[in-house]
Amino acid sequence: MKFKIAFFLSFSFAIAQFVHAQEVNNKMTVPLGGNSWVSTTTKDNNEAVTDSGWINWQNTATVFSTYINLAKTGTLKISAIINVPVGKSTIQCTIGGITKSFIAEGNEKEYEIGEWNILQTGYVKIDMQGVTKTGKFFATMNELLVSGSAVNDQAAYVKNNEDNYFHWGRRGPSVHLNYDVSVVQDDIEWFYNEVTVPVKNDVTGSFFMADGFGEGYFGMQVNSASERRVLFSVWSPYTTDDPSQIPQDKKIILLKKGADVHAGEFGNEGAGGQSFLKYDWKAGATYKFLLHAKPAENNYTCYTAYFYAAEEKKWLLIASFNRPATTTYLTKLHSFLENFEPGKGNITRKAWYHNQWVKTKNGQWNAISKAIFTADATAKKRYRLDYSGGVANGKFFLRNAGFFNDSTALKSNFFIQPAVKTPDINLSMLPQN
Repeated sequence: MKFKIAFFLSFSFAIAQFVHAQEVNNKMTVPLGGNSWVSTTTKDNNEAVTDSGWINWQNTATVFSTYINLAKTGTLKISAIINVPVGKSTIQCTIGGITKSFIAEGNEKEYEIGEWNILQTGYVKIDMQGVTKTGKFFATMNELLVSGSAVNDQAAYVKNNEDNYFHWGRRGPSVHLNYDVSVVQDDIEWFYNEVTVPVKNDVTGSFFMADGFGEGYFGMQVNSASERRVLFSVWSPYTTDDPSQIPQDKKIILLKKGADVHAGEFGNEGAGGQSFLKYDWKAGATYKFLLHAKPAENNYTCYTAYFYAAEEKKWLLIASFNRPATTTYLTKLHSFLENFEPGKGNITRKAWYHNQWVKTKNGQWNAISKAIFTADATAKKRYRLDYSGGVANGKFFLRNAGFFNDSTALKSNFFIQPAVKTPDINLSMLPQN
């Protein structure tokens, strides 16, 4: 009997040691600089997420939220190396409505924060909030350590800041509709599209790009709480992120622009000519985008963008640009949805893209009925999995960010019934200024 008990205890100890070793081996580091967001009801503070982690953590109203996508259910253990510069801090961690508190003090030490049972796969939100402190700041932190049976190599999060991925990861994945125009047997001179942003999806930092083409893009943005734009840009054929480096014979030339339209240059994501109209477009309304391209003299191609202002019920000229070293009509037609504000990458936004048409140089309108869904490198690297697209009510849609779980497989094919009624546009009456 003693032998059986001893054997059982020895076996149990071995199992415990094995489980512990497995948990140590699967411990992963989640950098806060690429996976966290801060929310607070206090306005007079500088609490923020930086590439180095959380800074200026002072207020009890502040919550730092970190996200990780888990491919398994099971236990999730959280620990962290924490530095409390002065005094002692009580901090709480909440996952799935279950809160666990701990006390931290002194220079950098690893604290075992707690263990939670994860009952379903997908995104897990980890909230950290200060409760009490005796010093000025609660703590500084730059990473969470996760382990447990729910953690394996399929866990998805921004792994590191190589190639500035803390920035790109916090922005979230960009998603695209690549329109199939293979049935069109002629050069495409016009591209027409309609965009509707559902109410409450007009999140600051969103770019709802309607008419993308091989050399540029045209759509509408939410630039701040008080400013929105209709944006039209054409890349220079000279590859650079700095517009000042573009040779004179490779610069985009502005031919004309509409009233109140700003025109200039852009950089950082390629470089070229840019134009935008500050326009207070509304969520829930439908806006129309019309793009024209045609080869011009001396190896130039002329691109012109028109925007239908739903509130004014008329077409507006945005701008017309000449692109040098280019002889083409419209190619690589697409739409995309992106977030360009990293601090808003934890909020979902969605848009409907519908009633797409192209018109050939010989005057034939063709309805678009097929699109292929793709996403950017943030999605392809599995740093973010909150991306989707599809078809509903005869319309294409795109959705991204906010850490939802029903992602769409990349390279999915979407189909709609071809539209019958061609766009009601008198092309000869479009505005010229």
